[in-house]
Amino acid sequence: MTKYIFVTGGVLSSLGKGLTSASIGLLLEGHGYTVQHQKLDPYLNVDPGTMSPFQHGEVYVTEDGAETDLDLGHYERFTENAVLTKDSNYTSGKIYAHIIAKERRGDYLGRTVQVIPHVTDAIKEAVRAGAGGADFLICELGGTVGDIEGLPFLEAIRQFLLEEGRVNAMVAHLTYIPYLHTSEELKTKPSQHSVMKLREIGILPDLLICRTERPLPDEVKSKLSLFCNVAPEHVIEEQDVPVSIYELPQMLIEQGVDRAILERLDKPVRGLALEKYYALLERIRNPKAHVEVALVGKYVELGDAYKSVNEALVHGGFHAEAKVRIRRVSAEKLNPETVGELLGGVHAIIVPGGFGKRGIEGKIEAVRWAREQRVPFLGLCLGMQCAVIEYARNVLGWEQANSTEFDQDTDYPVIDLMPDQEGLEKGGTMRLGGYRCALRADTISRKADGVERVSERHRHRYEFNNKFRTELVAAGLVVGGTNPERDLVEIVELHDHPYFVAVQFHPEFKSKPTRPHPLFRELIAAALEHKGLPSSAESTSPAEPSGA
Repeated sequence: MTKYIFVTGGVLSSLGKGLTSASIGLLLEGHGYTVQHQKLDPYLNVDPGTMSPFQHGEVYVTEDGAETDLDLGHYERFTENAVLTKDSNYTSGKIYAHIIAKERRGDYLGRTVQVIPHVTDAIKEAVRAGAGGADFLICELGGTVGDIEGLPFLEAIRQFLLEEGRVNAMVAHLTYIPYLHTSEELKTKPSQHSVMKLREIGILPDLLICRTERPLPDEVKSKLSLFCNVAPEHVIEEQDVPVSIYELPQMLIEQGVDRAILERLDKPVRGLALEKYYALLERIRNPKAHVEVALVGKYVELGDAYKSVNEALVHGGFHAEAKVRIRRVSAEKLNPETVGELLGGVHAIIVPGGFGKRGIEGKIEAVRWAREQRVPFLGLCLGMQCAVIEYARNVLGWEQANSTEFDQDTDYPVIDLMPDQEGLEKGGTMRLGGYRCALRADTISRKADGVERVSERHRHRYEFNNKFRTELVAAGLVVGGTNPERDLVEIVELHDHPYFVAVQFHPEFKSKPTRPHPLFRELIAAALEHKGLPSSAESTSPAEPSGA
């Protein structure tokens, strides 16, 4: 029977509920339990797929093709075995769309459709669907307690706690303890009010997790315990971690969070088996080298817009025992006159995905610089398309080569909309989720992955145009991988270059700190060589497959 842990937040948004939820998942897996994660988002968009990265950060894509909140990336990165699905992220829009569709079909048999019971029942159904038979479901509620749009979700959680019973469901509430520098005091009143709002709804938190810049003295914890009605040992201090977000689980372990949860939900405390995790911490805290990677993007002003890419680069550094510094470069500022200044001195370049024409010429210029200056390069999704355009323009001399996304009238549409799987008209659907890729022998990608076939996640409409494939290959562009069902080009490479790989998919979504994606692992290894440093001994060990 699944046990449920609800993670709520108060006082401020962006406190780190996603990282806390992910860390709890890591701890429970360490005790030998299976874990599933879920995010409930109160906004009215059906999913974040149409939202600007400046508004929402990156869109994380699951294996089954759901466009979801970026917190799902934290969940999959921190846990070894949790595989998230379309049932792992529900928004108010998704819930209401489901209810309205049922009402239009007449499923409610003429009854008045109301928030209670119909919306709250749908939320509870969604929570149970997200469990997937795991021992634990960790369900994070987005936003903060007191937000009007979150009230139906909190009411549904209250009902759920009652229905499941005390030993089967609990609440961990994340709050903020501000420090006033003028009076040199940690203030508990905002947290008291946050818990008060929860109690007004009928929810009593079992754990109070306190984000704080300063250590919490015992008297502060005692005060929080008394006024928030939480046992003193269940008031948890969550300071900013000094080096890496991956230190957070250790902080929670040291305060007995895993034992508190297992005892509260009447599950055996089996003892933590986290050898891989502690070995990772050793690498994180003691890097032997430093490299700098330029990330050339359209949304660099917001770090979360490329959250999974950032993390995958860092994972590659962990494997090589190197600290990775990411230089964010706005594609709009890149041109032949500025490229040397903006990219000079970096040890690798990555061009990530995106949509729309803005910044495209800057991305293409970054590809040209990487190719001509022999700087290790990795292109992702739109980055791969820019690599093909650059090669067509500057190697084959097709000056007008482009994607039909940016120029409908180009004579050389090397990137174009392809017919969908049923052979219907162009522009049918976006390729979303996992698709197979057959890796060609004697390629960089095949050597990195160590297997003949992988499955990688996609999010795009435009593809490499096979009409120009023969000429591009004859000119030296290597097709490193294709989708076996449709013969779509998934990977292009250059073999007269230290490391030049561009992929149509998003490998960053399958990277973990203990198991970095092979393409990122090898990019960092190439960056170290470009800098003139040897890779660590382990980074030259046999490749670990990224998934068949």
